[in-house]
Amino acid sequence: MKKIDARRLAQYAILVAMEVVLSRFLSFNAWNLKVGFAFVPVALAGMLYGALPAAVIAALADLIGAVLFPSGPFFPGFTLTAFAGGAIYGALLHGKCTTLRILAAALSRELLLSLLLNTLWISVLYGSPFLPLLYTRLAQCLGMAPVQFVIILLLSRMLPRLRAVNRASRGAQN
Repeated sequence: MKKIDARRLAQYAILVAMEVVLSRFLSFNAWNLKVGFAFVPVALAGMLYGALPAAVIAALADLIGAVLFPSGPFFPGFTLTAFAGGAIYGALLHGKCTTLRILAAALSRELLLSLLLNTLWISVLYGSPFLPLLYTRLAQCLGMAPVQFVIILLLSRMLPRLRAVNRASRGAQN
């Protein structure tokens, strides 16, 4: 396993903190819907660091957010979904971040995880029937997929500059 230096650990921590703030304070939450931009730090982690770091960052952010700022009962299924979302972003966006891969990441994240898996968790947690809940969440997921696509596409175009700044600041320290 690759050793993680203090600088990288600090970058991970910043992404975790960003996700917690975006998820818990800057998102619209109802008992069965959530609309926001908490995906941005996780997608960025996937682009920069790969599947496992992005998955761990997403899961840690979910756990920390649930403990420090609960918005309902803790349910480990949502943490599992967060982990899977980070893994999807990392697997599809790390290294070669093409338009098709960004589209696949946004659609997978929204349709497979948010629509299907999170709807299942909400159904189990609150005892609501799955199909009616699925229909109410469909509009949210169909609305968020293009938003994710556009934002991740813009982030991917900024990625070379972010990497250059990171290299320059690393060189300035030495």
